[in-house]
Amino acid sequence: MLRLRKCVVSYILSSSSTSAISPLRRLPSTTAAPISPNPSSFAVEEYLVHACGLTRPQALKASTKLSHLKSPAKPNAVLAFLSGLGLSGADAAAAVAKDPQLLCAKVDKTLAPLVDGLTGLGLSRSDIARLLSLTPDHFRRRVIKPNVVFLRECGLGDCDIAQLCIHAPRLLTANPERVWAMVACAEGIGVPRGSGMFREALHAVAFQSKEKIAAKVDYLKNTFRWSDAEASVAV
Repeated sequence: MLRLRKCVVSYILSSSSTSAISPLRRLPSTTAAPISPNPSSFAVEEYLVHACGLTRPQALKASTKLSHLKSPAKPNAVLAFLSGLGLSGADAAAAVAKDPQLLCAKVDKTLAPLVDGLTGLGLSRSDIARLLSLTPDHFRRRVIKPNVVFLRECGLGDCDIAQLCIHAPRLLTANPERVWAMVACAEGIGVPRGSGMFREALHAVAFQSKEKIAAKVDYLKNTFRWSDAEASVAV
């Protein structure tokens, strides 16, 4: 036993110079280990990739506008609503990529009432889904209602507005000022509000510049030697 103690003491003394240093050298690697993220935190970028179907670059860009989200509750409700409306996964992903804050919209107070209003105009759910996928930002901001009210004031019925929405869906979601300008342009080519051709005239001038429309009218007048009234009818 005495001999064993001497051997142990001798070993400790002989290796003290290295054994005292090596543990200290190991300390930095232990203390510098990365801290694992809080498992309860909501990883927005990962959600956008795995739940919404965005690409990694799209998710990285979109996540900067959704940093305030703390849970997937509201986005899940929006995605479920879009799916129920008939949007495919790819269409929903495209809508979220265009307008990430769509995921923050309130289903019961914003999205559902708009869908009900558009359904009341005669639009099918597929028409509404197409409208939402094309302009999700305007859909979320509820500019559709003032545009519908204004078009009704111009003498268009709900069926007329629905037809306009199908052929030119951006007309209902454009800024109201732009819609007013389109109406003025339609009147400028000689088609007054309330006339039977007003819907067709509004569709013809939608999202075209005044210069382009004037050029078309001049072309008709010069080619066929028409008057302003005749060119307006043709347009």
